[in-house]
Amino acid sequence: MRARFVLIILILLGLAACGAPDDEPAPAPAAPKVVGYFTGWGVYARDFQVKDLDTSGGAKELTHLLYAFGKVSGGRCTAADRWADYEKPFEAGQSVDGVADAKSDPARGNIGQLRRLKAKHPGLKVLWSFGGWTGSGGFTQAARDPEAFARSCRELVADPRWAGVFDGIDVDWEYPNACGMSCDKSGPEALGRMLGALRTAFGPQAVITAAVPGDSSKLDATDYRTAAEQATWLSAMTYDYFGAGGEDVRKVQKTAPHSPLTAYPGIPRETSTASATVDKLLALGIPPAKILLGIGFYGRGWAGVSSAEPGGAASGPATGRYEKGLEDYEALVERCPPTGVIGDTAYAHCGEQWWSYDTPETIGTKMAYARSKSLGGAFAWELSGDTTSADLLTAVSKGLTGAS
Repeated sequence: MRARFVLIILILLGLAACGAPDDEPAPAPAAPKVVGYFTGWGVYARDFQVKDLDTSGGAKELTHLLYAFGKVSGGRCTAADRWADYEKPFEAGQSVDGVADAKSDPARGNIGQLRRLKAKHPGLKVLWSFGGWTGSGGFTQAARDPEAFARSCRELVADPRWAGVFDGIDVDWEYPNACGMSCDKSGPEALGRMLGALRTAFGPQAVITAAVPGDSSKLDATDYRTAAEQATWLSAMTYDYFGAGGEDVRKVQKTAPHSPLTAYPGIPRETSTASATVDKLLALGIPPAKILLGIGFYGRGWAGVSSAEPGGAASGPATGRYEKGLEDYEALVERCPPTGVIGDTAYAHCGEQWWSYDTPETIGTKMAYARSKSLGGAFAWELSGDTTSADLLTAVSKGLTGAS
């Protein structure tokens, strides 16, 4: 009888333990972030409008849209192009909701259209991105008084004319305490201080992000671990490792894919791969959930090429519609389709030209890699390079969830 009593007590204690709070299931991991840059200047020669994100189906794939770029001038955040940003009136046919802008609208232009896009896709979050390759010089002065910089950004992003459009801010500083178009010597702590000031100014719920170099050698110049503590995520620019000209100051005279995921025999620089960049960021102590993998929606190309395989000699950059050595995926896939894959990215040899770019298939491989590393998601630079049916962005979204 005593033994039965002890057994009942043990069973009851076991049942109580099973229901203890310590044994509650862990929370489900956050959904992957699908992020894309929309450039303000795309409404000109490229004729890529906010409406195109809706008609292509791309908007429903995005979790976050980054509007590029705001300007950093005099240590403060300012609008870079008032006409494109909030003055340009859109006719009904160009408008997201089919309604023309009125003169009385407080904000027209791209920002006005972003408001309409958010109304149609209420789950979409929008950030105003500041800086960029040609616009990063102003950060050096801003870093001298990060609190004043942050206050100015908050005032601009929350301007009553477009209140509610932006959910936060993106800092695209190329590169803190290192060299891009110009060289910065603000110190390794500068980016972290700036993001901390922005966090204080914008509040704990705001989305605050920053772009970080794909070049592993530049990652030692700044304390990115501390910066990550203040940021919602860091966007690793895992593209443009190789190029024939234009913006690539370390250009190579032989063909090579501009955004390899992995190294391959004959690669010009072993560490110039997306996986090497991610490994470096993880080694710095940045949580994987705060790292986003970058995907270029364009290709980089060479002219005067006779070899179909990577590593062939070239005479210089191939002709692009907007920049030497660069072309949108949408155009390349039609006139110079892929002829091979190297380093988990595609390349194409057509006539005397050689191009490298990502396709839906190679993006699928890269997204599988992002899942294997438990990364927070991926971002695209930039959305106008995609097809009219958003093939690349759809591949990013489906690849991150493992959908077929």
